[in-house]
Amino acid sequence: MDKIDVVIVGGGLAGLACAYRLADKGLQVIVVERGDFPGSKNVTGGRLYLMPIRSMVGDMLDDAPFERKVVRERWSLFGKGNSLNIDFTGERFRGEDHSYTLLRSRFDRWLSEKLMGKGVFVIPKYRVDDLLWEGDSVAGIRAGSEEIAAHVVVAADGVLSFMAQKAGLRQKMVPKNYAVGMKEVIELPEEKINDRFNVGSNEGCAHLFLGDVTQGIFGGGFLYTNRDTVSIGIVAGIQGLMKKDPPVEAHTLMDTFKEKYEIKRLLEGGNLVEYAAHIIPEGGYKGIAKLCGNGIVVVGDAAGFALNMGVTVRGMEFAIASGIIAADTIAEAKEANDFTAKTLSEYGKRLQETFVLKDLAACEDMPEFLDNESFFSYYPDTFTGFLDKIMWFGDGPKEKIGATLWKELKASGMMSFKRLKELYNIRKI
Repeated sequence: MDKIDVVIVGGGLAGLACAYRLADKGLQVIVVERGDFPGSKNVTGGRLYLMPIRSMVGDMLDDAPFERKVVRERWSLFGKGNSLNIDFTGERFRGEDHSYTLLRSRFDRWLSEKLMGKGVFVIPKYRVDDLLWEGDSVAGIRAGSEEIAAHVVVAADGVLSFMAQKAGLRQKMVPKNYAVGMKEVIELPEEKINDRFNVGSNEGCAHLFLGDVTQGIFGGGFLYTNRDTVSIGIVAGIQGLMKKDPPVEAHTLMDTFKEKYEIKRLLEGGNLVEYAAHIIPEGGYKGIAKLCGNGIVVVGDAAGFALNMGVTVRGMEFAIASGIIAADTIAEAKEANDFTAKTLSEYGKRLQETFVLKDLAACEDMPEFLDNESFFSYYPDTFTGFLDKIMWFGDGPKEKIGATLWKELKASGMMSFKRLKELYNIRKI
């Protein structure tokens, strides 16, 4: 059977980055994408960290359609009827190209068009049904009655990766390792975004929310400013949703979030232009798939390369880096004319030398640390409650702030062994 060098299943950032590097190295490559176009089915909050991948990407991201450079970080704890906000900016963040917001439907489509300009076929509306096999080696893909034979298949088909599953590379899926993300894109005039988020033209804000926004379920809210839109959404753990009693429908979390006073003011006058929902990997380092087999490698979300660090969420730079490193490994395998797992395993070894697996490994305890309802109910309620009592002035005399704080610390149970142990365990992350 005549074979092309590589067929990539999935036109997200991992697959497109892999194809771009392979094209630069002169390999034959085809990208197949199930959606109407690359980016049409890709969902993310919308932030790409550039510094970790700058030395890898070459000219791939030149003239990329970024939305805004993130110069302001915000975090909010939501209690029941109140909230506590932290707002951070700094000269280094404003001066360096640290991270940008983006819209995947625009960004991925742009990258695919740039890729086609290099002579790579990107085929949309192409649903892959199965892998082709030669003995124990993957030898291509099948879509209906059509077959594409290839020396290597790159599984870049997202968090549910049917390609990795069919190749026996994905771990058994368990609810606690996944969350559902819901996102809306709200259109707002650029000048209103600048005023409401205290940023200049082309400057942006990244805002994360924790607490009552998910009614005690693992997860949180997010908001990213784009050029003339705002990306806003909710992430909720699937295990938490399954165990919630009384049960709550995921979409109602989004509706309630948008109706909160703090959010309603930010979105006032906006128009809904896009809605999307997707499954998100939350397993961290311990949830990573087996990265290769004979004739196949797994990249991006399909491999589980996503990291919830609590203060920020990362994934897109992992996807791009894994695609590039996979491409370099495949190119060397072609030179050796050896596409076995033994040769392709160099991909995993190289990842261990980069920020991808180093950062994931450094935060390997984060999923277990966050698997604690207290972080999504008790602490947000307690800290916002402290501030509520300190800042309230009634019709009687005000007691000393220290006395109020000490009384509330004891009444809340913050000084209990359980709470002190939880706080002590922060060192693990």
